[in-house]
Amino acid sequence: MLGNRVLKGVLLVGLGATSYGMLATFVKMAYGEGYTTAEVTSSQFLFGIIGILLINAFQKSRKDNVVIKASKKNITHLMIAGTSTGLTSIFYYLAVRYIPVSIGIVLLMQTVWMGVLLEMFLEKKLPSATKIVAVVIVLIGTALATNLINTEADLDWRGIAWGLMAAASFTTTMFTANRIAVGISSAQRSLYMLLGGGIIVLTFALITQNTPFDASIFLKWGIVLSLFGTIIPPMLLNAGFPLTGIGLGSIVSSLELPVSVLMAFFLLNEEVVFLQWVGIVLIILAIVIMNVKFRKQKS
Repeated sequence: MLGNRVLKGVLLVGLGATSYGMLATFVKMAYGEGYTTAEVTSSQFLFGIIGILLINAFQKSRKDNVVIKASKKNITHLMIAGTSTGLTSIFYYLAVRYIPVSIGIVLLMQTVWMGVLLEMFLEKKLPSATKIVAVVIVLIGTALATNLINTEADLDWRGIAWGLMAAASFTTTMFTANRIAVGISSAQRSLYMLLGGGIIVLTFALITQNTPFDASIFLKWGIVLSLFGTIIPPMLLNAGFPLTGIGLGSIVSSLELPVSVLMAFFLLNEEVVFLQWVGIVLIILAIVIMNVKFRKQKS
């Protein structure tokens, strides 16, 4: 039986992952109304920054809560790390322009094997047998989940390329987010990382927006995208992971994958065949294998 503390963490992480899982479907719906990637990302980050600013202001106004202020060094490092957050959103949203959401989320989950590869280079040692097995399962699951074995499947190479770039960028975000300025509040960390990502998004918007910017995106989709993409998930995950631990938290956060596929299935009418569901289950199984500690039984 899970203790109350762990159960609370599971619920928080699960809700955070579920929120992330809904995001790509909302982006695809915004595309359907004629909005551009620049408009979508800009509205999300602007409202996200405003929301996190309000959260930080609330924390400072509480007399019973002592908040450690971020140093200039902390701010610089977090903003640099946050650039990968902006790039992940841009790459992922570009990917779902060309491929179904159900395929895009599978490509984003390639962070499993990319993370193992990055860890190998940083720590200069070969991954364990468990991680190698998990990576093989992820690759098999990906082949099934993207329906690559179906010779009639026609996937736009641009969507695949952007999806893999999103996964690489997200891998960088995961490695830096939990190693930089961990002594300050999660709200401050989220704010400065968002500001770093916001600079990237603004630069992208200025370069790529060839038509007049449609400000109606802010009211129609900006609040929804910021809530489900930049405000609710980080708060819930930051609050939940300390209660669950990295292993259990990573397993629960894999809910993002089936939720994203189900949202696309029900709201976008994307077709998802049985073999794709098998592939999704295999990817989740690989995440479980990587994060469950197998203990040798004493004879």
